Amino acid sequence: MSKELDKAIDNFFNDFNKLHKTIQQFIVGQDEVVNGVLTVLFAGGHVLLEGVPGLGKTALVNTLSQALDASFSRIQFTPDLMPSDIVGTDVIVEEEGRKRFTFRKGPVFANIVLADEVNRATPKTQSALLEAMQEHSVTVTGTTHLLPEPFMVLATQNPLEMEGTYPLPEAQLDRFMFKVLVPFPSREDLHLIMNRTTGAEKPEVKAVLSGSRVEEMKALVRTVPVPEPVQDYALRILEATHPETKGVPKKIRKYVRYGASPRGAQAMLLTARVSALAAGRPAVTFEDVRKSAKPALRHRIILNFEGEAEGIERDSIIDSILKNVREEG
Repeated sequence: MSKELDKAIDNFFNDFNKLHKTIQQFIVGQDEVVNGVLTVLFAGGHVLLEGVPGLGKTALVNTLSQALDASFSRIQFTPDLMPSDIVGTDVIVEEEGRKRFTFRKGPVFANIVLADEVNRATPKTQSALLEAMQEHSVTVTGTTHLLPEPFMVLATQNPLEMEGTYPLPEAQLDRFMFKVLVPFPSREDLHLIMNRTTGAEKPEVKAVLSGSRVEEMKALVRTVPVPEPVQDYALRILEATHPETKGVPKKIRKYVRYGASPRGAQAMLLTARVSALAAGRPAVTFEDVRKSAKPALRHRIILNFEGEAEGIERDSIIDSILKNVREEG
């Protein structure tokens, strides 16, 4: 390994952990949630955060944007929200007595976009984010407009059993690299939250990374080698989510209708690269893939009627897969 690469890995390790520590100064607990969000940030993807209201999802996203010195935009999804309210629209302006159309940018034109309570909007409006998330651009009346870089969508979602929500279309779910579950904090963490949020002091978040540095770190992630046995391991995990695959656990054949798409393997391997660099390692290991499996696959596995009726947890399905799939195929 060259000295330049060794230095680049050290710098990634230091900057990743510096950003992680900065956010945790303002977000109590939720270490896995913060780590998941940062992992996807440097992998160049988007995150779906699921949890009941009031758990700090919005505060996390806001803190991240301030710590990155990046532009931030919040879109509050409601049933009456229209696609043009997200991407923007052409408007008529008058200059020197002449009228013309000009594009007025929507709130999606920001580095960090918070799609708050995304499953409260109708599917038509939810799908307005599809092109932005996949292509990092939006097309209005035949004209394509590029979004700023870095660009990341962090969508919050209330559990579907709550009233007034619409299930996200499978095509949009697949655009999220990770689905991160936000748990209820422990009593110890609740004490810290109360002390920080009900006191007089309101500390400000200081930027520790620039947008250009984030882009440099994202480029480095793509250069991290993945040994062929490790990549094969990720692919066999992906195949095991499909009930028609030979040798899969009985639970998959009984409860799963469709398995994860190839984007699931892409998500596992890209985020595994980030995990390796964040640990100061130059290559991906089996453990890095296992670490990414649940958040990368849980929203890509579609249960059948029996699985939905019995309330089968997708994480338990992934647990059975990880237990069944060996490192050496």
